[in-house]
Amino acid sequence: MKYKHIDTSNVDAKVIQSIFSSAIAPRPIAFASTIDSQGNANLSPFSYFNAFGANPPILIFSPARRGRDNTTKHTFDNINEVPEVVINVVDFSMVEQMNLSSGEYAKGVDEFAKAGFTTIASETIRPFRVKESPVQFECVVKQVIETGTQGGAGNLVICHVTRIHIKESVLDMQGNIDSSLIDLVGRMGGEEYVRTNQALFTLPKPTHALGIGIDSLPSFITDSDLFTGRQLARLGSVDRLPNQVDVELFTKVNGKIMEISRINLVKIYIEMNRPWDALCLLLSKKD
Repeated sequence: MKYKHIDTSNVDAKVIQSIFSSAIAPRPIAFASTIDSQGNANLSPFSYFNAFGANPPILIFSPARRGRDNTTKHTFDNINEVPEVVINVVDFSMVEQMNLSSGEYAKGVDEFAKAGFTTIASETIRPFRVKESPVQFECVVKQVIETGTQGGAGNLVICHVTRIHIKESVLDMQGNIDSSLIDLVGRMGGEEYVRTNQALFTLPKPTHALGIGIDSLPSFITDSDLFTGRQLARLGSVDRLPNQVDVELFTKVNGKIMEISRINLVKIYIEMNRPWDALCLLLSKKD
């Protein structure tokens, strides 16, 4: 297998930025609302962002230095003047407006007005919340870590969440956020985004039952070129390997459908998240 090797000490930051944007994706978007010392509002999206702990509740985002001229973002400047920020999440209904707000407007220009967003007063801090956002995090900035002084260097803004606001329209019957209702967007490389509720899939967590692992599968399965790594992982998720009694019972119950091509049926079972049945079928007759 061939790789393209890159020595980060000998390449322009723009190249690394492009690789990061394309390879580390999709990325959640921190739609950051700040104010300067004069009370002027600023609103800007950042995709170098994530949650880093629940106790205390910590979010971190990075308004990096501009690569072209090594200047800092207004968001970064504002946070140094007023260390508070509202991090609003971005759903599909507001992504076009968010994109408009990301333009390089002059300092003091209100992106809320430019992009047509509605301000809501926060309860614990001074910057405004974005009414259109389904979830808004009021945060106090605990620390700013500057990772460098050259263009493209990150500025890690470590935020302590003081208040969370969630629209009831994105909650399920149990009061939890429903991924299909919140309709978030994520940042990809270049000018690309992803709409998350159209790309959802589920995987049972291994904590529910410890899987036997791929290394515990019979060698005639693992040595075969019939299965992908993903399919082998699904087979290795069962908590024990079927024994002879299990296989005989499966064969008795499923004798008729086993007339279909066995390998094709095995793969169907895997895609249906029925690894036990897939293994029983494989063990019923070793090719």
